[in-house]
Amino acid sequence: MEKRKIGGSGLTVSALGLGCMGMSEFYGPADEAQSLATLERAFALGVTHYDTADMYGSGHNETLLARFLKDKRDRVVVATKFGIVRQPGQYARRVDNSPAYVRQACEASLQRLGIDTIDLYYCHRRNPEVPVEDMVGAMAELVKEGKVRALGLSEVSAATLRRAHAVHPIAAVQSEYSLWTRDPEAGVLPACRELGVSLVAYSPLGRGMLTGAITKSDDLAENDFRRLSPRFQGDNLAANLHLVDKVKALAAAKGCTPGQVALAWLLAQGPDILPIPGTKRIKYLEDNVGAAGVALSVEDLAGLDAALPPGAAAGERYPAEGMKGLNA
Repeated sequence: MEKRKIGGSGLTVSALGLGCMGMSEFYGPADEAQSLATLERAFALGVTHYDTADMYGSGHNETLLARFLKDKRDRVVVATKFGIVRQPGQYARRVDNSPAYVRQACEASLQRLGIDTIDLYYCHRRNPEVPVEDMVGAMAELVKEGKVRALGLSEVSAATLRRAHAVHPIAAVQSEYSLWTRDPEAGVLPACRELGVSLVAYSPLGRGMLTGAITKSDDLAENDFRRLSPRFQGDNLAANLHLVDKVKALAAAKGCTPGQVALAWLLAQGPDILPIPGTKRIKYLEDNVGAAGVALSVEDLAGLDAALPPGAAAGERYPAEGMKGLNA
């Protein structure tokens, strides 16, 4: 698989990474054996970028990843995050960016992951009550101590990125980015390019919507958080399904799947874009990795841009609680 650099960090990863969140929480019941098999298959297919966070399953996701990492630590890049504090099983959260918490969270993640150094350490969400300079200063101390290799920020504004980058180089910004969430194009993506920062695109398949596999909310498990998402409800869902029809049409013409079209579109946006589609099943993983071999023409890309322009998706990205801290 094509390799791409993570900003100026010196880290190089597969063009497509793997988001591990759903293996522990949010997208239906967990199955550790299935998830570990999927992680191993990803590695066999050339995926070297694995993304987790301390809040996914209240630490479960990091301990799961530790079992996979044992015999291949030096051949993969591990990214994790701090900042969102939740009670186990609850969606409600607070955001902690205090320097003391930065250190505490890093030490806990290192222990759960069973590693000595985190390759890419993100602030998961920003709390504007803590000066970004104080938070990044604490993160920079972890780099000096060898506990972290590179720094990242998630769901921040261009202004926050510039302030952070002035304290210590930021290697990556992680934001939701896909054909139905093109928000980064209006602000943070131009700032990333100005500063030489990669953009790591999470939910690049529109939380599964762009695969064409979801046709009604009943397709989702009872404990799937998408049932609470405005984009998967009522008239919003109907409008968004109409958008997906346009992706399906191009996929049929190209002889590939709708999800592969969506990922190929993202990969074509530039070598500084690193999509991390998440899955816990091998069949979906293999479909996602297949996107690396899908070539979209200039006409294909223009057609997708016209069919799914910025702002086309109906509904907010998250329920009200999840909207806290976005573009902060």
